[in-house]
Amino acid sequence: MKKSKKNKSHPFKTKLILLALAVVSVIALIVAVVFYNKQASAEPYPIKGFDVSHHQGEINWKKISPQKYQFVYLKATEGGDYQDDQFQNYWLKAREQGLHVGAYHFFRLCRDGAIQAQNFIATVPNKPDALPPVMDLEYDSNCINTYTREQLIKQIQIMHDQLQSHYGKQPIFYTSKMFYNIVLSGTFKDTPIWIREYKDQPDLKDERKWTFWQHSNQGKVQGIEKSVDLNVFYGNAQTWQHFLEKSQIMQQ
Repeated sequence: MKKSKKNKSHPFKTKLILLALAVVSVIALIVAVVFYNKQASAEPYPIKGFDVSHHQGEINWKKISPQKYQFVYLKATEGGDYQDDQFQNYWLKAREQGLHVGAYHFFRLCRDGAIQAQNFIATVPNKPDALPPVMDLEYDSNCINTYTREQLIKQIQIMHDQLQSHYGKQPIFYTSKMFYNIVLSGTFKDTPIWIREYKDQPDLKDERKWTFWQHSNQGKVQGIEKSVDLNVFYGNAQTWQHFLEKSQIMQQ
């Protein structure tokens, strides 16, 4: 009988298999990470904008095109006594650049609505060409148990009504899907909703249509070094024009 030859290729084949498995594992990990971090596409919506606060630091507004970004919202106030220290600077320079500019207020769940309204009104000029005021409504771990849902809605209503009376424009609510579904669902039916949702297109509990959608908090805008919240409007140029007219916004 002939002696069988030892197969010296086994170790080499084993190494190849292990290497192939390692490559496949790395690819699978990359795909998983990309899929997990993939943000919902806002490409179908042509009317684009962004929002900023003092966290963005120095902004070169002259590099920001009003043709590319149809609107920008600036943080103005928070609670009953805080004013963003960059608001007045941003407000003047963004308007000089020809952008549609609006202001927003971070609503503190444990503060009286009337006091918060007065803080905003004392800070934000009443300009006929400004976008409607926005109330940022989010869960606040320090205040969440201060009011019942009914009491909280009452305080939101107080601020909402005072802003509408002072500025003559229907305020907008910025909120998360969770806060909307738990607190706001079924209420304030005439108030436009600006929803924050990064993974999928927004869908609300009561099937309400959104007006603005914040689809990313990692956006890049020329003229701003730090990441920026990116937003879109629900509609095309004609719908946007109708929104401006309905909001009684006079052109500069």
